[in-house]
Amino acid sequence: MAEPSRTEQRKAEHVNIILQENVSAEYNYWNDVRLVHDALPEIDLDGIDLRVKFLGKQLEAPLIISSMTGGFGMGKQINENLARAAADVGVAMGVGSQRAALEKPDLFPTYAVVKDYDVPLVLANLGAPQLVAQEGKRAYGVADAKRAIEMIDADALIIHLNFLQEVVQPEGDRKAKGCLAAIRTLASRFPVMAKETGAGISHEAATRLKEAGVKAIDVGGLGGTSFSAVEHYRARKEASSLKERLGATFWNWGIPTPASILLSDVGLPLVATGGIRSGLDAAKGIALGATMAGMAKPMLEAAKVSADAVVTELRAVIEELKAAMFLTGSSSIEDLQDRPVIVSPPTASWLEAHQA
Repeated sequence: MAEPSRTEQRKAEHVNIILQENVSAEYNYWNDVRLVHDALPEIDLDGIDLRVKFLGKQLEAPLIISSMTGGFGMGKQINENLARAAADVGVAMGVGSQRAALEKPDLFPTYAVVKDYDVPLVLANLGAPQLVAQEGKRAYGVADAKRAIEMIDADALIIHLNFLQEVVQPEGDRKAKGCLAAIRTLASRFPVMAKETGAGISHEAATRLKEAGVKAIDVGGLGGTSFSAVEHYRARKEASSLKERLGATFWNWGIPTPASILLSDVGLPLVATGGIRSGLDAAKGIALGATMAGMAKPMLEAAKVSADAVVTELRAVIEELKAAMFLTGSSSIEDLQDRPVIVSPPTASWLEAHQA
């Protein structure tokens, strides 16, 4: 295999930094959300139905192993462990940005390994910044999206919106004009889900994405891994003092995930991603209006160990979710979406500002 590309090196650095450094947002916004306890649930725990249909596929639980990696050596084993576990438990899985393999076909197997397992919903992934021409780089189009989907036999395509990361990244792509039109073009050809990567989706952005034809939105809000923080550490390593400063300045930039779920309610299925660390967090996200919950870092940590470790983590999350459903008298995901939720400040302040 040829020498590692810049994109390939960056992907390896991202995984290592996430696993080794503290890159979490400073505040856990899920602590602002409370479900209301039902002392007489009148349902049986064993009778709770976690199944859900999302993007046309039936899942055993409303969980997505969020897009994380691929495109470098260790990425193949991580994606294999994640795919094996997703197939075993019956949940969805997205791969990381496939830009690396489109640039360097030798890296196809680090993503294509997902095809070896019967994952019920597989999501391909391209970045919105790559859909427009950047300095010295061509714009990706329909043919590239088709290659990404075929690479892993995906059921749908994620377009991730990571402009915060790009603006603090030492080698980031900073042109955004034309991205919405490009998303509209792809959404006319493929099932597309728009996904933020840690800074959240506003009501206005959700409305524009719906009008562009996306089928679902992953809010990817503030509260979990901060890619501004990740890029802060990368810039420090590269002695890029300005980018290191930018990464620190925007470490906690964004719309908190719970607020983003409520703000993004424009009639599309939503995925609650950003700081989900347990089944209780997932239950809170669904009660706020999401259809699914996505988890990244806990699954990445498990995938570094083994596929069995990912299965164990997924089953623990599912048991926590079922417990929350039982204690709120929710026998199905639809029931949970109708349960009352108490939202406290600072998250509540976002909603008050939006309603003002």
